[in-house]
Amino acid sequence: MMSEERKLAEAVTMLEGCREFAALVPEVRVNVVYAPEGAGVPEQVLGVDGRITVVGGMPKASGPVRPGVSDHMARLVIETRRVDESIRAGLNFRWNETIFKHVRGYCAQRGLALGCIDRSVEPKELVGRDKGSIPWKVKHLVEACGRVPPVFYESRGWGKEPLFFLVGPDPSGVTNRAIEIAKGMAL
Repeated sequence: MMSEERKLAEAVTMLEGCREFAALVPEVRVNVVYAPEGAGVPEQVLGVDGRITVVGGMPKASGPVRPGVSDHMARLVIETRRVDESIRAGLNFRWNETIFKHVRGYCAQRGLALGCIDRSVEPKELVGRDKGSIPWKVKHLVEACGRVPPVFYESRGWGKEPLFFLVGPDPSGVTNRAIEIAKGMAL
């Protein structure tokens, strides 16, 4: 297994060992992705085949780490890399008011920027169109924050579940942050 695959597989194992993270798995499930250096299309980005779901109250990867198995998260990491080349990994998780309040406090305590993608102002020609909104989302985020923040969320959109996103240089970093958030929620 190449080193990028091993790094992502180790991050997935960390998530699978965190019972508290099960509460953050959204209806669309979770994917954690890692873009090898130079990856420019989703087919080159590593992800979890079938995503991460909940089995027996624990997060569980549906399949192995492989390239080309994530579309949305892969495209999001590729697009954020256009703004910040250090970003190579990303992870999504559930958004609701309770989680939002906790994440806002978590970010404030650690001095982390928290960004928002307001889907209510998404251009009408992008609403409901498959695979068309990520460049707009990242541009909207950067205009609002001045950069790509390490933690951001998107509000509910037409037929879309609101979600949090963590981005960073490596899968262990975004996974550790997700686990910290999950364990803090459980207190």
